[in-house]
This record gives sequence, structure tokens and C-alpha cells, in this order.
Amino acid sequence: MRLLTVNADDFGFTRGVNSGIVEAHLRGILTSTTLMANGTAFDDAVQLARQHPTLDIGVHFVLVQGNALLDGRPLPRTPAELVRTVAMGRLDLMGELRAQMDRIASAGIRVTHADAHKHTHLLPPVLDAVARVCAERGVKWVRRPLDMTLTGASSAVPWKKRLVSRALWLLEGRFESALRRRSLRRTDGFWGFQVTGRYSAEDVIQLIRNLPEGVTEFMVHPGHCDEELRGAATRLRQSRADELRVLTDPRVVDAIREAQVRLTGYGDL
Repeated sequence: MRLLTVNADDFGFTRGVNSGIVEAHLRGILTSTTLMANGTAFDDAVQLARQHPTLDIGVHFVLVQGNALLDGRPLPRTPAELVRTVAMGRLDLMGELRAQMDRIASAGIRVTHADAHKHTHLLPPVLDAVARVCAERGVKWVRRPLDMTLTGASSAVPWKKRLVSRALWLLEGRFESALRRRSLRRTDGFWGFQVTGRYSAEDVIQLIRNLPEGVTEFMVHPGHCDEELRGAATRLRQSRADELRVLTDPRVVDAIREAQVRLTGYGDL
């Protein structure tokens, strides 16, 4: 059986991002999303989640950019700065992760899976803490953001992005070990890191037609590019609207049925 979970990052970032995620779920192929507990539009996201219970919800741990939930102080700006901050004991990593997870659960949302902003859960100082908190809170699925090869679908990817993607594979062994120790799970395949903000409907149709057996996660970032988003600290602005159009494209929706691929959320796995 070929199963596909289409997960949107950044739920709770802005209201336009929130509404775009919900639209991609209702009109397109999106099945799940991960929520930023410290996002400026967190309350709006929670309300939308309650209105649309078929949307699967996970936690999008934010350890870089934004402010900490524990004390409101600015978080490190980059993954490299995060590593230094944790090493010097300037961030209560376990406390912050628990606070973010618990804020979502306290809103009445069942957290089914976890990932992290900028994929910082792959970093050695962070990985074990994320795995421990997920195990404590009964969250069984953790993203493995290592792109599988899909011929022809990533031809427009800059070479620097390709190099970073390959470098992330060097962390696979430690990632797998951390999950095994805590009896956590990850999908069999993943796609979306290299093509964030630049994939087309044709790329997604090719993904669907060539999907391997097992469970694959497709990471996406849809949204409405409104004034709030244009003023936010992110490089993904107009590309979110572009992704929304692709995810709701009738050709993409039809491809799921024609290829006999089953869309699923983590809560159903």
C-alpha cells in the first residue's frame, strides 16, 4: 500500500498562513499540519483546528527565531547559534520543549506528530531532548527530513540546497538510534526539503505517480500572502500562495485517485 501524508509547517505563524493551510486541507490534498506554540497566530490556529477536526495536528518545535515560551526572551537566530546557546546552558531546552508541547495539548488538541522549525531536531544537542519529550507525552511520530530521490522533480533546486540536503543524510544514523531508544517512529520516505517554495503541480503529480510502497511525508508551506505575512520575518511569502495553488490544483487531486494513493494523517497510521 502507498500512503501519503501531506504536512504543512508553520500553523500559527500568521492568520493568512493558517487560513491557507485550512484551505489546502478542505480543497486539496493536505492532511496534516504542525503548530507553532509560540506563533503570533496561535489562538487563531487553535480555533481553526477545533472547527476542522479532520485536520491532523502535530507540534512544530521552535528553537530558533521567535521568542521562548518559558521566559519570553528571544531564541537563537540560527541553528549554529542554537548549538552554542545549549552548550553554554543559556537555554532550558527540555523545559522549552515541554512548554511548547503542553501549550498545544492544553488547548484541547491531540498532538500526533512532531517536527522542528529549520529542522533543528536533527542537531545532536537537540535530538535526544526532542525524542525524550515526545516519548514522555505519547507522541510516536517524528519527522525525518531527508529527501528521497525523485528524478526530474527537483531540477530547479540551487546547488547549495542540494549540498545541504546531502549533508543532512550524514545525521541519519544518530537520528535512527535516538528514535529506536524511545520507541518512536518516522515515515518510510520524505520529500519537500529541497523544493520548498519552488515545486509545481507537475512535480507533485510525478511524486504521486512514483510514490514508493509504505508511508511518505510531503512537507509543504501553503498560505495566503497578506499584509501580515509580507511584514513577517520569513523568506517564504509569495511562494506560500504558489504552493497553495498547487496543493488545490484539480490535476493534483485527480492524480491521487488515479494512482490509487491513500492520503492519511499521522493520527490514522
